[in-house]
Amino acid sequence: MKKNSRRAKKAGEADLTKLKEMAAGSLVIGIDTGDRYSEICVLDQQGLVVQRGRIQTTGLAMHQQFSTLAGQRVAMETGTHSPWMYGVLVSCGHEVIVANARKVRLITDSDAKSDELDAFQLADLARTNVRLLHPIQPRSRGAQEDLAMIRARESLVETRTGLINHVRGVVKSHGERLRQCDSKGFAQRVQEQIPAGLRPSLSGVLDTLDGLDEEIQGYECRLEHMVATKYPETELMKQVNGVGTITALTFRLVIDDPHRFKDSRTVGAYVGLVTRRRQSGERDPELGITKAGNELLRKLLVNCAHHIIGISGEDSALRRWGLKLLARGGKKARKRAATAVARKLAVLLHHLWVSGEEYEALRGCAAAESTAA
Repeated sequence: MKKNSRRAKKAGEADLTKLKEMAAGSLVIGIDTGDRYSEICVLDQQGLVVQRGRIQTTGLAMHQQFSTLAGQRVAMETGTHSPWMYGVLVSCGHEVIVANARKVRLITDSDAKSDELDAFQLADLARTNVRLLHPIQPRSRGAQEDLAMIRARESLVETRTGLINHVRGVVKSHGERLRQCDSKGFAQRVQEQIPAGLRPSLSGVLDTLDGLDEEIQGYECRLEHMVATKYPETELMKQVNGVGTITALTFRLVIDDPHRFKDSRTVGAYVGLVTRRRQSGERDPELGITKAGNELLRKLLVNCAHHIIGISGEDSALRRWGLKLLARGGKKARKRAATAVARKLAVLLHHLWVSGEEYEALRGCAAAESTAA
């Protein structure tokens, strides 16, 4: 049976220039961002709708409409367009609230969801209780631009991994296996191991892998130069064994402003490395981590944690603590220990950044050992 589809009714174009006589702070504006058009809902302080409509999701259209208004409160959700829209609206003199889309269940889980209703609810929540929007602090434009270079390198690394897996899979399906080796220079190392009958089929893939190696190395050189010239504070984080340039720079750019956190311990929750909780009555099940925040940073911290508690990790208080967790055993002991170490590592990196202290790998261990003795 064919389902009937409803086409979204096109709203009229919003003209906020008609509201230019309104006093500053007298209006609350909700914006439901879309790829081409964004829905606008304007409320007064009593919650009455002053204007509805839509506006093109472009910097020029946003500036033309919002620059005519006195400083008003504007609310929108996190998304693809929220970083640049935040900058445009702030430059127009408005108070901008960027709501955490993961937290506003009133909108995401609504049974009657529509762009018009979403814009109205954003404006209404911003008018009555801003805390219900769980507002976030957007990163600076410079941090966004530099973070784009890290993401570009990560995309190339993932592409290289996929092509390497393809080559290994094709060779395995023909009864052969390639020796284990590092991803860098993979094409040159396995050239002679590939069966003669498969070389014509895989030659293009191997050539592409050579090119990817060069591009990735170029990005890494640029990132090293960026660290040395723009972000010297990352050297404080690289004191920790297992933390390299990519992790330190990603941590610096994702956090952006270290003083946004009153306590370094809250950084673990920010990157999504704390456990979720669903306690109700006598029931309090053990759940996984929240996985909130930046996925790339969380992955890098977990990779560092695996190195710290691995066979190549250097002796430190963090490593000893992680190995104690690992010694408890269990089906997911290593995964649990790595997650816990990653969370503690995030707290440590933030503390080193803010305090500027020199890292002491065995801090606290000597006192504990002397007490035990």
